[in-house]
Amino acid sequence: MNLIEFTVSPQIPRALKPLEEIARDLWVSWNHDAQNLFVRLDYDAWMRSNQNPVRTLGMVSQERYEALATDESYRAALDKVVQKYRTYRAGKDTWYRGSRSNTIAYFSMEYGLDVSLPIYSGGLGVLSGDHLKSASDLGLPLVGVGLLYQQGYFQQYLNLDGFQQESYPENDWYSMPVRRVYDRDGNEIKVSVALADSTVVARVWEVQVGRISLYLLDTNIDENSESDRRITASLYGGDREARIKQEIVLGIGGIRALRAMGINPAVTHMNEGHSAFLGIERIREYMEEKGMTREEAMAAIWPTNIFTTHTPVPAGNERFSVELMQKYFTAITAGTGFSWNEFVALGRERPDDTTEPFCMTVLALKLSAYNNGVSELHGAVSRDMWKRIWPGLPVPEVPITHVTNGVHSRSFLSPELKDLLDRYFGPRFYDEPTNLEIWERMDRISNEELWRTHEMRKNRLVTFARSRLAKQLTKRGASKPQILSADEVLSPYAFTIGFARRFATYKRATLLFRDKERLKRLLTNAERPVQIIFAGKAHPHDIPGKNLIKDIVHFASDPEIRSKIVFLENYDLEVAKHLVSGCDLWLNTPRRPMEASGTSGMKAAINGVINCSILDGWWAEGYNSDVGFAIGAGESYADEEMQDEVESKLLYDLLEREIIPSYYDRGHDGLPQTWARLMKESIRQLGGRFSTSRMLMEYSDRFYLPALRNYDRFRKAEWQAARDLAAYLRRLGAAWNDVAVSEPVSGWNRRIKVGDSFSVECTVSLAGLVPDDVRVEVYAGRLDANGEVVDPSSYRMKRAGETGGGYRFTARVKCHQAGRQGFAVRVLPANTQLVHPFVPRLLRWS
Repeated sequence: MNLIEFTVSPQIPRALKPLEEIARDLWVSWNHDAQNLFVRLDYDAWMRSNQNPVRTLGMVSQERYEALATDESYRAALDKVVQKYRTYRAGKDTWYRGSRSNTIAYFSMEYGLDVSLPIYSGGLGVLSGDHLKSASDLGLPLVGVGLLYQQGYFQQYLNLDGFQQESYPENDWYSMPVRRVYDRDGNEIKVSVALADSTVVARVWEVQVGRISLYLLDTNIDENSESDRRITASLYGGDREARIKQEIVLGIGGIRALRAMGINPAVTHMNEGHSAFLGIERIREYMEEKGMTREEAMAAIWPTNIFTTHTPVPAGNERFSVELMQKYFTAITAGTGFSWNEFVALGRERPDDTTEPFCMTVLALKLSAYNNGVSELHGAVSRDMWKRIWPGLPVPEVPITHVTNGVHSRSFLSPELKDLLDRYFGPRFYDEPTNLEIWERMDRISNEELWRTHEMRKNRLVTFARSRLAKQLTKRGASKPQILSADEVLSPYAFTIGFARRFATYKRATLLFRDKERLKRLLTNAERPVQIIFAGKAHPHDIPGKNLIKDIVHFASDPEIRSKIVFLENYDLEVAKHLVSGCDLWLNTPRRPMEASGTSGMKAAINGVINCSILDGWWAEGYNSDVGFAIGAGESYADEEMQDEVESKLLYDLLEREIIPSYYDRGHDGLPQTWARLMKESIRQLGGRFSTSRMLMEYSDRFYLPALRNYDRFRKAEWQAARDLAAYLRRLGAAWNDVAVSEPVSGWNRRIKVGDSFSVECTVSLAGLVPDDVRVEVYAGRLDANGEVVDPSSYRMKRAGETGGGYRFTARVKCHQAGRQGFAVRVLPANTQLVHPFVPRLLRWS
């Protein structure tokens, strides 16, 4: 049957027409007064639509529209929201006020913007969504690029045995906040990308996120074969070949889509390595359009590329086999002139190791001047993990820094708390998201008012959890008494612990179950009752992770504690928002240092939900005893079994001796004053510090704005700076193997004291290079027990003449501290066009 497609739109009265504009902008997702317009429009439709404003508009009866069109109260509320929305979109007083002629293109595999657009799996996607929202708040010239997944990420449900199952419902884009992109002549924007044995065509869709746009590529169109249409079927689905196809479309197709829309991606930000092929596409563009050599093109894009790594374990980074890369080599590198060996070396830590798989993280690191982890601890872990890319470079100098993640505050503050903060913080809390000091106004709010607000949220969480559980049991085919029992689980008066995140084994969801009898005593204490809510998905192929969920469900089936432990299926943004605001304690038990950041704890913290966590990820920075609780002191363990035993006992001790007594310690007024003070301090100290407003300002000041300046600087005089830098690096590369440093000679005595200085002299053979080509340094500092330099200082050496063997360099080194010290001399590149001097394999030590 050949169907002729057409779309029917709701007939919305003119007075209510602005609802259509607001519904299609995800600005609504962080503005509760705008959401309330759709709730008031038709509450039942709002809930049946999965809180999707676009779908809600199509489900409302014409009679309801006509009634509200003459409802003065509703129209006044609509007018107020419309005014607020249009003032925001105008963006006259944003933090960024610079040029908008060039664009920052932010690439991510997933985006968690709102429950109405299910194209995310977890923390990475939610962070990407928050990144776009704060970029909008700050007025940055940024666009997002991703893929539009027909099935999104899987929907989770549990069978009768508690084992995770997956379903893949299809998304209907015509009732979601996305729209096709057309050119000025009314033609759909589509781009073509070569694969190994086909050419795939991708349609471009746009999602409006306040002041900025997210562009999503979709291969599920008639021009493609059935297999190519499935490239954008699901997030993180399929085999390794399906994954590389997705990443080719994301990286290469994403750049082409921006060009097709007339957007110049002057700066690109790769959020994880999935999109790293964009660097190859940029090289090809510069070669074809600007007449550059490949080396010149690489020199031009390097200072405008930014890469953020999120994975603190080697196995979690994207790697493709040599055989798979050979299959797709021609498609990826067409037009660049890369030989196989040259290309595959870009994705290897050891370029000469022909057996090493191709790593997308390595490719991104090598093509980017700006690299970062997502917390202070994760930055240190990443430098150690990827040090082999820069052989010989001390680990602290590996060019991977950190920008600690944050959360978009107005997206995750509960409506009740947001109203409270708006009242006491004033209009600047909404109007100036970059005013981080405003969180200090928490002192204006009384403990009682904060606690009463939390009681409302807790009641809402219990109601939500019961309703969700009843639906779960109904779907599982549970008996009528079992379904009715859902109304008896949980209590709004009991101390509530929340644990919700991806069910990977390193997150140790069942650490609390290690001593089941001890846990039972906590749960069944009549005077100080405790209850726990779990949520989270395991990857479809992660059987150990699925078994963790099953273990929780089995333990919770004990009649003695059945009402005390709940597992909420299909963890998504809606579940998350209820949990991070309605729980009392947010539990996090990763195996340090495997948690890169952990933004769910930040969402809890800004809501006054107290964190209890291993000192990993963000909590290693955020913790102090005024804002929460730490399990241990950041120890490392060689024996994982011992680690679990020790840290589980520490957790039980904390709960029994400190946390639960503090919560139940009530004064004459019935308020938990000690706990309320913790809540206030959590919000005050952590609210601004761990917001994406702070995060985006940091990205901008350290990466985005310098990279935009680099772009403007390099493109002058027909990109002469890039051509000069490429020629310089070519000269260095040709001579570097013959550069040599003599054993340094020092003018010191053995009785040197703190504050003294001594001279260092050496001879450097530059193999045809000139002294201005290099930087010669003394690298000095205190030695640890392994003879490694810690807290180093570098002293640039001055040229002091020539000798028969090269150039003589000297410097004076000052001793700042007592103890065993050491120094060496090294030679590095020196060129003003380099963002930093740490170029892989261009380092020579004495």
